[in-house]
Amino acid sequence: MFPFAALNSINKITLLQFRNYSSVTFEFPAPVTCIAGPNGSGKTNLLDAVYYRCYTKSYFSAYQQNSVQNGMDGFRVTGVFDRKGKEEVISCKWKAGKKEIYNNGAEYEKITDHIGIYSAVMIAPDDIELIKEHSELRRKWIDGILSQVDREYLEKLMHYQRILQQRNAWLKIQALKPADNNTELEYYDAELSVDGTYIFEQRKKFLKDFLPLLNDFYHRLVDGKEAVQVTYNSDLIQKPLAKWLAQNLEHDLRYQRTLRGIHKDDWDFKLNELQLKQFGSQGQKKSFLFALKLAQYAYLSKAQGHLPILLLDDIFEKLDQNRMEALLRIIRGEGFGQVILTDTHPERIREAFGKDAEVGFIYL
Repeated sequence: MFPFAALNSINKITLLQFRNYSSVTFEFPAPVTCIAGPNGSGKTNLLDAVYYRCYTKSYFSAYQQNSVQNGMDGFRVTGVFDRKGKEEVISCKWKAGKKEIYNNGAEYEKITDHIGIYSAVMIAPDDIELIKEHSELRRKWIDGILSQVDREYLEKLMHYQRILQQRNAWLKIQALKPADNNTELEYYDAELSVDGTYIFEQRKKFLKDFLPLLNDFYHRLVDGKEAVQVTYNSDLIQKPLAKWLAQNLEHDLRYQRTLRGIHKDDWDFKLNELQLKQFGSQGQKKSFLFALKLAQYAYLSKAQGHLPILLLDDIFEKLDQNRMEALLRIIRGEGFGQVILTDTHPERIREAFGKDAEVGFIYL
C-alpha cells in the first residue's frame, strides 16, 4: 500500500522485573512471531512490553506501578531494534516514580522526544470499548495517533490539559473567595483558545485523511456495501472557543468546571447512517473495530514513512473463520511489516498462516 515506507522491527527484548518476568530475553527473528502458551503464562505481558518500548507506557494500564513485578520497586525494558537498516538499543527504566529513556546509551532530555520514532498498533479484545463506551476513549485514541505524527499537536495538547486544570481550579476557588478581577481567567481563556483551535483543526483534517482508509479496510474485511461514516462532534464547529468560554462563564462557575471545549469532542461511528454503538450487530462492531485499527496502521505508515509493528492479542480466539481469513489476507499483503501475536493454540496459527509462511514461535 505504501511502498516507500521503511521497515522498523524489533529483534530482541529483555525484561527485568516487568510484570510476571524476573529477568528474561526473547528474540523475534521472523516477520511473524506467535507468543504461545496457556492463559496466565504472560503472553499479553510480553506483547505489552513491546508496546511499552515504543511509547514508554503500557497499553493496558495508565499506572506505571502496575507494570512492576510484585514485591519489586521498579522495572527495565530494553529492546534491540532494526530502524531503517541500522540497529538501535532503546532502554526504558522506571523506579520509585522516575522514568528514564535511553537511545543507544544516551538519555533523552525529554521523554516526549522518543514519541514518533517507533510505532506499534495494538488490537486487543477490550478494544471494542472504543466503539461501545464513552467519548474519552475515542479522544485518547485519536490524540495518541496525532501526537505521534505532529510534535506541535502533542505540545499544544499537553499545554491545553495543564491550563484546563488551572482554569478549573480557579473556578472552584471562586465559589469560596471570588477574585477582585478576571486577569487570571483572561489568561487561561486566551491560552485555551489558541491551543484548542489548533487541536480542533488538526482533528478535523485527520478525519478527512482517515475516513477513506477506514472505508477501504472495512469493505475489505466484510466484502459488503454498507456506507461507513464518522461524524466529528465539537463545540468549535458552532463557534470559536473564545466565544464559548466567555458566554458560558456563568454555567462554568455554577458547576466549577469548564463545560465547553475540545476536551468534550466526540466521534460518532455509523453504518448506513445508523449509529454503530446503538444499532450495530456484534459482527459489525468487530469488523468496524478491526477496520479502525488497520486504518490507524496505514495512516501512521504514510505519515511517518515507516511500518509500525502490528500487535495482536488473542484475537483469533474471538473471530469467525471469514473474518480471520480476511484479516490474514490484509496483514500478509503489501503495506504491512512485523506482526507479533498471542494465542493459546500455536497449531491454529500454523494453519492460519500456512506451511510456507515464515512464522516464529515463543513458547511460555
